[in-house]
Amino acid sequence: MPLTKPQKLNRLKIKGPPKTQTSNSSFQGNTSKEVYDIIVFCHFRWDFVYHRPQQIMSRMAHDFKILFIEEPLPKAEKSNSIKVINNNLHVLQPNITDLKELSQVLSGIIGKEAEPIAWFYSPSFCGVLEEFNFSTVVYDCMDELPLFNGSSPELNDQELLLLKKSSVVFTGGKSLFEAKFPLHNNVFCFPCSVDMEHFSIATNTIGIPEDLLSITTPIIGFFGILDERIDMQLIEETARFLPEYSFVFVGPVVKIRDEDLPKLPNIHYLGIKPYSELPHFLKSFDIAMMPFALNGSTKYVSPTITLEYMAAGKPIISTKVSDVERDYSGCIRLISSSSEFASDIQKILSKEITPKVYLYDAILNKTSWDRTVNKMKAILKENVKG
Repeated sequence: MPLTKPQKLNRLKIKGPPKTQTSNSSFQGNTSKEVYDIIVFCHFRWDFVYHRPQQIMSRMAHDFKILFIEEPLPKAEKSNSIKVINNNLHVLQPNITDLKELSQVLSGIIGKEAEPIAWFYSPSFCGVLEEFNFSTVVYDCMDELPLFNGSSPELNDQELLLLKKSSVVFTGGKSLFEAKFPLHNNVFCFPCSVDMEHFSIATNTIGIPEDLLSITTPIIGFFGILDERIDMQLIEETARFLPEYSFVFVGPVVKIRDEDLPKLPNIHYLGIKPYSELPHFLKSFDIAMMPFALNGSTKYVSPTITLEYMAAGKPIISTKVSDVERDYSGCIRLISSSSEFASDIQKILSKEITPKVYLYDAILNKTSWDRTVNKMKAILKENVKG
């Protein structure tokens, strides 16, 4: 089958990215005791890839005052850093070398007599449970972290402790729900959702980022984190099959070496981009891809980008990760090899097969981050002690 003739992108540059959802300022030094409704313990940094924790907590902050605690960030100065996202949402970067020191830092900010809700994204923070009398403990499990390369051998035991202490457990996908349901009597499944208003603008006449103007089309694109969950061999083999097609990756490289990334003239790594600019990159994708490796780290994955791609109306090709195959096999292309990947790309772009993007609306109409957070609030209300 002949390849689609490549051509240069010749489109308008972005005059200015959309405004970000938050306005940030920061200050250093000791703070007076604050009264927070929710303390969040998260392995993600707020200013990293905008993901489930940020989507949920930015909305929770409409009704609760929140302290979002990141993993330690040791610095030369002795003070801790609190970044003010808005009046109801603060981010703490604890200046410590070990999470065992976090209780002391936290007691200096909220006092040990405080009884806020504790909301965990990682069991690694569970040491604070022995030091504080939280009114309610929530475990929002978005990944099976013990299965990731380089994870602490203590994580399994820490998670068992966290599950024991938790009043409510949320899971970020159906496979995770099935894994946690036998371990707790109050588990709720909330797969990752979508901000339709944000990503659907990719269907409009918005500008294309300068990074893409020199890249030939068609573009097979991905945005997200490049780590052990991405099948690098699949990408390299497919790019070799289709040398006149561009494979574009938008996002940070994490926990893998630069030499592990396939290097070919038609593979482009553009690095991390602001959340506000992602729809502009997505607009340029002729096909959106989810080239996940099938390993322990993806066994329970429920990719947020699936619905974000759908919101932009893009044809999607994915490997057969469990939750994707279970929920979306009727409307996206599922592949098992580089030859299948290359073949589906060609067939979609030559219009030999028609992607079932018309099925997206029925899926998208059933979910939103606003709806997810409202349901979580209702469950929280029923489970808050006191």
